[in-house]
Amino acid sequence: MEQKKVAVAMSGGVDSSVAAALLKKEGYEVIGLTMKLFSLPPEICLDEQLRSCCGWKAVEDAHRVCLDLGIPHYELDLREEFEKKVIDDFCQEYLRGRTPNPCIRCNEFIKFKALWARVKNLGVDFLATGHHARIEFDERVERFLLKKGRDKAKDQSYFLYTLTQEELKRTLFPVGQYTKDQIRRLARKFGLHVADRVESQEICFVLNGDYVEFIRSRKPEAFRPGPILDKFGRPLGEHEGIAYFTIGQRRGMRIALKKPFYVVAIDQEKNAIIVGEEEELMKKKLLAIKINLIALEKLTLPISVKAKIRYKHEEAKATVFPVDEGTVIVEFKEPQRAITPGQSVVFYQKDIVIGGGIIDQVLD
Repeated sequence: MEQKKVAVAMSGGVDSSVAAALLKKEGYEVIGLTMKLFSLPPEICLDEQLRSCCGWKAVEDAHRVCLDLGIPHYELDLREEFEKKVIDDFCQEYLRGRTPNPCIRCNEFIKFKALWARVKNLGVDFLATGHHARIEFDERVERFLLKKGRDKAKDQSYFLYTLTQEELKRTLFPVGQYTKDQIRRLARKFGLHVADRVESQEICFVLNGDYVEFIRSRKPEAFRPGPILDKFGRPLGEHEGIAYFTIGQRRGMRIALKKPFYVVAIDQEKNAIIVGEEEELMKKKLLAIKINLIALEKLTLPISVKAKIRYKHEEAKATVFPVDEGTVIVEFKEPQRAITPGQSVVFYQKDIVIGGGIIDQVLD
């Protein structure tokens, strides 16, 4: 039997390190790849408390794991692609009054497209990552299915709904069958020094979570003062830039009111923040675009699902209505709090990802 060759995207973290070790144990010819996606100051790269998957320390950890496993390790410079597809989009979406999810775009355009384009000429059969998710082939419908990871607390299937059938066919998620505790135990069993490494921060290129200052450093001209309005259009105050705000936010408005008010909408054309009481955040319908279906070839009739409107959101019962190719209306059984344009809505049936798309509009 011909030995299959797999490239493992290695961040220097425990999940991708164990993924490489498991694949080698299974008999694959394994090579480790670490992507250089952006540049960080040396004091950040080497700071154990501010771990980024793209810092020098991550490369060093990944290289050491590969040495321990006896597999080759390469660093690939994908900074140009990451800048165009992820960082530029991140900034532009906030300036449009939307709240993007850069991790989803990184998976869609970098890990499973740009990275594959670089390595496929090396004779690689598969690309593997340390994502907590599973891939299975359903012979009944002749489609690859994306399923939740075994560890529901660490499941990352939400971030992977953009995967196509062709990409699923050549992708492996070796750690998806394990819980995080099991992964750490396996790391110790394999003798990997990253067994107890802390997890990287949520948005890897935004230090300390201060996304506003990150955007300001790149688009200072975009921070224009504008009005804070109530739902009737009456002025209540002034803000310093719509990028400071997201739907559901309460802090930072600096207006004195008798009761708590929240951001309920952002009007980019008027450069205005619309505020209201918490009950005004509760909505049942949304319009989603750029729909990618995984479990189905196409959607011609309404389908019952459980849907997530952001990663940490609890799944809720909903019906997905097809509008046209790539566009759906999602109607929830019960109102959901702070449905946010720019975020992704992902559809599930039990542990199977049906598909998902980007929230474009909140509908009354």
